[in-house]
Parts: sequence; C-alpha cells; structure tokens
Amino acid sequence: MNNRKPKVLAVDDEVFNLDILENDLVDAGFEVLRAEDGMAALAVLKAVPDIDVIVLDRMMPNMDGLQLTRQLKSDPLYKHIPVIMQTAAGQSAQVREGVTAGVYYYLIKPYNETLLITIVKNALSRDKVASKEAAKKITPETSMCGLMERASMRFRTLQDVSNVAYYVANCCPKPDAVIYGLSELMINAVEHGNLNITYAEKMELVMGDCWQKEVEKRLGLTENRDKYAKLTFETDPQHVIITIKDQGKGFKWQSYLDFDPVRMASDPHGKGIAIARVTSFPMLEYRSGGSEVVCRIPR
Repeated sequence: MNNRKPKVLAVDDEVFNLDILENDLVDAGFEVLRAEDGMAALAVLKAVPDIDVIVLDRMMPNMDGLQLTRQLKSDPLYKHIPVIMQTAAGQSAQVREGVTAGVYYYLIKPYNETLLITIVKNALSRDKVASKEAAKKITPETSMCGLMERASMRFRTLQDVSNVAYYVANCCPKPDAVIYGLSELMINAVEHGNLNITYAEKMELVMGDCWQKEVEKRLGLTENRDKYAKLTFETDPQHVIITIKDQGKGFKWQSYLDFDPVRMASDPHGKGIAIARVTSFPMLEYRSGGSEVVCRIPR
C-alpha cells in the first residue's frame, strides 16, 4: 500500500508566511518543502522531482511568482504541476494576468486556511490528476492537428471527460493550452448540466471533500444512467469549432465569463469558465440558456 504524502512546495520571501503555510499544510496531511523566492524554488524542483502542488506568493525578490509560473509552464518537466498563487493583488486584471501565466488558482489574501487546504486537495483530486497526466502526454509527436475534420462524441463520466479531452485537444492548435479549458467545460456539462449539482451544492461538497463521491453517486441513479453530454468537432478554413451540449436546463452563465475577485477570495470553485475563456478559447459563446457552449479556436 502506498502511504506517500502529497508533496507541496511553499514559496514565499517572508519566513513568517512560510511558517504559517507549512503548519496549515502539515496539519492537513501534506509533506511541505520550502523556498524563499523563485530561484530557490527551481533549485528545490530540480532536487525533488515528485512535487505535486506549488503554493507561491506573487511578489518576491530575484524571481517573482509570475516569472516562476511562466518558466514552469514553458518547461515540459514542470508544466503539469498545479500552481496556486496567493496574493493581495486581487483586481480582475491581476487575476487574469496570473491565470494567463498558467496559475491553477489565484487565492486572494486574506483567506482562511480551510479554503487553502480545500483548493490544494481539489488540485490533487482524481479528475484533475487525470487531466494533468493527459497534459503530460501531449507532445508535438502526439499532435493530430489538421488530420481530423469532423467528429461527434458523447461522454458521461469524469473518466470519459479525461479521455475525450485528451483526444480532442490533440486535434487542436496548441493542445496543451486547450486541454484544461476543454476539461473544465466538459466537467460543467456532466456535474451541473446532466447531474444538476448546483453551485451552492458544489461549494458544500468541495469544502467537505466529497464532491467526487457525490458525482459517482448521481451517475448511478436510474434517472441519470442514460444521460450523456455531446461534443462535436468540426473545422472551417479559419477555425476549429468545438460544441459541447448537455441535457440540463441551462444556467446564468454571464457572471462566470470573467474573474470575480470576491468569488476568488471565498469560493474554491467557479473559475473554470473564465479560465477556459482566457487560456483555451478566445471565442466562447453560450447558447440554449447555457446548456450548450460553442468554442472557436483560430487555426
């Protein structure tokens, strides 16, 4: 039996902040490594190859959090590691800058330790790990960009999401940028669309570390066993066009298109659509009251 504790690299130039981070994370069952700036963090990563999550400050000397994140996301060895940025710089444009750099979650100070631990656990959850492993497999050699012109696929489970997202992303320009946003939109179709898990319900489930179990439970209910979401892939001379449609009633998607600093400071979820829009799909349009989303990627 593997009893290995997940490893978290904490990066902050303030020793006091590192002490607090380490205490909170160790109490929650994580092994913690420390670094006091971006350069020191790179040295730790080279020495310890199996870091699972990085929690870092934005403002640091020598190499700040944004510079470190950009370097990690451009390196095939480290691009799959989720980066959680903690900072007092909480304007919407600053959040967007962090996410564009590749941050998994932008945690705005002040926050409580429960939210931090929940976000770290969420970064390590099975569906995120599956997406992370798929992203690691994406290389120029696996790309099928330009080979597929049209396809239609259905998906029902979180494992389906991982499998389909990997396949479809490999058929797109910049597949490593597409896969995360695509996974987020597909997960939304499963959990919120087909399984009718509300935003408030997901908040409780994520904070209680039982979201995965609830998804599996609802997938097993008689009324949901034949519910599939559908993904269609097509191309025109200018774009790759991906359409995702679920069997739900839709939702008020307008408030999720951009980053809400208030929501980012208090909720462990609710950012996936904004991240998809910033990092994966510059052209994203909801239809049918929110039960269908169309994504266009320039070819």
